[in-house]
Amino acid sequence: MSGPSPVQLSRRALSLKPSATVAVSSRALELRRRGVDVISMSVGEPDFDTPAHIKAAAIAAIESGKTKYTAVSGIPELREAISAKFARENGLTHPPDEVTVTSGGKQALFNAFFALLNPGDEVLIPSPSWVSYPEMVALTGAVPVPVPTTPGSGFLLDPDEVEVRVTPRTRLIVLNSPGNPTGAVFPPDVLEAVAGIAQRHGLMVVSDEMYEHLVYGAEQVSIGRYAPEHTLTVNGASKAYAMTGWRLGYAGGPQPVITAMNALQSQSTSNASSVSQYAALAALEQHHETAQFVELARAAYRQRRDLLVAGLNALGLPTPTPQGAFYVLADTTRLHPDELEAARRMLDGARVAVVPGTDFGAPGQVRLSYAVSPEQITEVLRRLGELMGTR
Repeated sequence: MSGPSPVQLSRRALSLKPSATVAVSSRALELRRRGVDVISMSVGEPDFDTPAHIKAAAIAAIESGKTKYTAVSGIPELREAISAKFARENGLTHPPDEVTVTSGGKQALFNAFFALLNPGDEVLIPSPSWVSYPEMVALTGAVPVPVPTTPGSGFLLDPDEVEVRVTPRTRLIVLNSPGNPTGAVFPPDVLEAVAGIAQRHGLMVVSDEMYEHLVYGAEQVSIGRYAPEHTLTVNGASKAYAMTGWRLGYAGGPQPVITAMNALQSQSTSNASSVSQYAALAALEQHHETAQFVELARAAYRQRRDLLVAGLNALGLPTPTPQGAFYVLADTTRLHPDELEAARRMLDGARVAVVPGTDFGAPGQVRLSYAVSPEQITEVLRRLGELMGTR
C-alpha cells in the first residue's frame, strides 16, 4: 500500500497564476505542427541577427579560454563599460561597484525585488504592464498595485494616479519606459514628478529601460537623473542589440542595493555566462559600430510600426501609435468583447498568433509585435481584413 504522495508543492509555487495565453500559444503550436501557415505576431524579440562584431568577440572569448567562472557581479571590464555607458547615454553616475551583471534583465528585476521587498509591502506598477512584474512581486510576498493608464493618452502615466495610491505600506514604484506591451515613452516631466513622489515618501524606483534605444521621435530619459539615490536602473543587451538568447542583463543603483542583489545571485545562479559577458563588452566598447546597427533596426521598426498601426485602424481595430519598443495594443472588441476569444478567432480564422491582453491587464485588447518583416505585416493585415469581412 502506497503512502502519501511525496510531491507537495510550495505555497509560493502554487501562488503563481497560470497564464491566460497558454491555450492560445498551445493552439498556435498545434496548427504549425499540422503544417498550417501561422504568422506569429507574439514574439517579444528582434528578428535581426546579433551584429557581427559582437559575435566575433564571443568567438574570440571561447578560443582564448575565457569560459570559466567570473565574479558573481560580472567581469570588471564589463562593469566598467556599463558604468561608462550609464554616464555617456543616460547621464547617470554609477561606478563599477554600483553595477551588477545578471543572466538577462529578468534576473536583475527578480534579484531587485527580493533584495528590496518584504511580505506585505506594496508596489505601484503602471498598467497595462509586462506580465512578470506583478508575478515577481507576489513571489516575494509583497502586493502589486496597478496604476491605470488609458489608450486615449497613449498609455502615458499620470503622476497624480501614482501619488493617490501611495500608502504607508508602499515600498517601490516600477517603471517600464519604453513599455511592454504599450510602447509608451514617459516624458521627462512625468518622470521628474514620479521621482519627486519617490523622494517625498522615501520610495525606491525600479526603472526597466530594456527598450531605451527603440524610440521613435520621443525623448527617452532615465528617471535616475532626477532621484539617483532612489533609483535602480535595469537594462540589458537583449532588445537593442538583438541578443535575447545570450541572457545578459545588468543594473545600476545605490551600492547597498547592488550588494544585496549580488548576495542573492551568489546563492542562485552565480555569474552570467562568461562568453555573453565578453560579447556585451564588445557591444558597449565598440559603441559606434553598435549604434549603427541600432539606428538601422530602429528605422526598420518605425516603418513596420507605421504600416501595422495604419492597417489595424483602417480595419476598425483602434490602435494607438506607440512611441517606443516594438509592440502595439489593439482594441479587438469589434471581433469579440473578450480578448481571449478575439485572439482565438484571429488564430483560427486568420492564422495570426497574437497575445491576449489578459495577463497584461489590458481587457478587450491584444498585443501584436512588429518585430517581423513588412511583408508579414502586410499579409497579416490582409488575413485580418478577410476575417472581418472588410476585404
